[in-house]
Amino acid sequence: MCRACVVAFAIVVVAALSAVPGTAAAQKWYEKAVKKVEAKFAPAEAKPGETVTFTLTVELNDGYYTYPTAQTDPGAAGMVNVLKFPKPGPVVFVGAVSDGKVQTKAEPDLGIKELRYQPGTATYTRKVVVSPKAAPGPTTVKLTEFALSVCDKSNCFPPKKVPVEAVLKVLDAPAVPVEKAFAEEVKKALGE
Repeated sequence: MCRACVVAFAIVVVAALSAVPGTAAAQKWYEKAVKKVEAKFAPAEAKPGETVTFTLTVELNDGYYTYPTAQTDPGAAGMVNVLKFPKPGPVVFVGAVSDGKVQTKAEPDLGIKELRYQPGTATYTRKVVVSPKAAPGPTTVKLTEFALSVCDKSNCFPPKKVPVEAVLKVLDAPAVPVEKAFAEEVKKALGE
């Protein structure tokens, strides 16, 4: 093989590898696009049985946008962020995820009439019940998975799995009755 051919082949291989998801070059978008990913509970302290709110906030730099956890247009079904919650333990995630404020636009070239997206800051919330059996003290809750998808005006980048955790302090107090709206869901989740 000629020397120029070998060099050209090497350049093509390096360029192809830089676009492979999981490689360092493919993940550089994250550092450029994402200001901050933060999770918290509100309130940050609760008695066993009480309901709190888990909030995941993604702050993006100008020119980037992300997606909600669900799309209404079947053509956009894959354009979502994936949040997987841990199995019941000291806390029980209940109800559905709220995607916060979304905007919509059509993407006729892709056959999408309504693409839901979130520029700037995206906030996802979900209700959490502190297990009536939870031990007092701080507990760190980690999402099983958070796969973040981000795009700019000309590219959509491969999803990146971002570790997410938040700390909740379980108060040393007698358990209170679980909120009626979540009582059956908690009972079932805890195998009662």
